[in-house]
Amino acid sequence: MAFITVFTPAYNRAHILPRTYESLCEQDCKDFIWLIVDDGSTDNTSELVKQWQQIDNGFEIQYIYKENGGMHTAHNVAYENIHTELNVCIDSDDKLAFEAITKIKDTWTEVRDKGYAGIIGLDADFDGNVIGKDFPEDSKETTLTGYYEQGGLGDKKLVYRTDVINQYPEYPVFDGEKYVGLNYKYILIDQDYKLYVLNGVLCNVEYQEDGSSNSMWKQYYNNPKGFAFLRKVYMQYNTSLKRNIIDCIHYVSSSFLSKNNHFISESPKKVMTMLCIPFGWILSKIIIYKNK
Repeated sequence: MAFITVFTPAYNRAHILPRTYESLCEQDCKDFIWLIVDDGSTDNTSELVKQWQQIDNGFEIQYIYKENGGMHTAHNVAYENIHTELNVCIDSDDKLAFEAITKIKDTWTEVRDKGYAGIIGLDADFDGNVIGKDFPEDSKETTLTGYYEQGGLGDKKLVYRTDVINQYPEYPVFDGEKYVGLNYKYILIDQDYKLYVLNGVLCNVEYQEDGSSNSMWKQYYNNPKGFAFLRKVYMQYNTSLKRNIIDCIHYVSSSFLSKNNHFISESPKKVMTMLCIPFGWILSKIIIYKNK
């Protein structure tokens, strides 16, 4: 029986989605479901997936098409349709690492009754080099926030209990915008649960030129309401004054870009927000300049 759903949001990625598929076919343990959430693709993604569904892959392939709304809305749809105990997102430009399902299953069998929200593992590039830093050798549990506060670096692979991730609100949708940071849910979960550390590579990643991580200036410009929302969440839970100031400046900047005249009253850090207005205004002008 499938104990985990591997879900993949995809938007016009038919040209590289086959390598994600191949990495799933190469898993030695096939106790998983692959869910593709097609975020309004206009290429031949659907035809490609239909071909794969007709093959005996050893695992079930599910496909959902939705109107284009951005990565976070694809995650919303995925969580609504996942019924396995665990879930993990593998992006359409990434590969599930060799024996990743076996690593997750063996680890989870050991700790499933200990109250963890799930497992945190490593990402590596296609040559096997760990993205950022791995975990300290004596690390057994952490939160995503705690890992970064202690000097951690680089994207990490998050495997969540489905019942836990669905305890928290969906990613919000703002008219005319298509980006809200996925950290929103992760930060909320961090307040109540810890993750068990699996100090092994679960995903091989390759950042695309058209990916969101390589176009942040454009994201800031096109999605100011989404970024302002996320900065408010950060300011509620940050433990670092420096981090709070940075997020506050970004919050002010996004508020100027979204023409929100009520951003001071809506801020969780009102005095700091007023002090950051000059810096936020400058940042908003830089963002406008970068997008000319």
